[in-house]
Amino acid sequence: MRIIKIILLILLVAFVAIQFIPASRNISDTVPKTDFMEVNKVPATIQNKLQMSCYDCHSNNTDYPWYNKIQPAAWFLEDHIKEGKDELNFNEWGDYSARRKNSKLRSIISQIEDDKMPLDSYTIIHRDARLSETDQKEIIKYMNLLKNSL
Repeated sequence: MRIIKIILLILLVAFVAIQFIPASRNISDTVPKTDFMEVNKVPATIQNKLQMSCYDCHSNNTDYPWYNKIQPAAWFLEDHIKEGKDELNFNEWGDYSARRKNSKLRSIISQIEDDKMPLDSYTIIHRDARLSETDQKEIIKYMNLLKNSL
């Protein structure tokens, strides 16, 4: 029983100690001219859906939940956001080549059609980020229009 208490105390101390190790934050106060919304003049309905469902992980500005202040959750979130931005960063859309834009649009369409985006792990907590079938169809239709205009 004494060993269990020692292990629990060590774990508690380690948990408290890691709270002092900061995580980087993905926050920007500006919307660059290269942003997807700026470059494409996206309709308001599509814009709202993309910002609610995609921009936290795929832009330079994340609206962080309360649990981002608790380690190791903050590290997990930052890693997840970095991966998302490496795959697609809506804020850098204008800097992408036509070929890369076309590839990203095909990928966006495919991910939405296959219900892979937004991630289930994200929509569990961010229920308003879920896309209804109608939302999915509207976004896919818009992305196809963009793809065909490139």
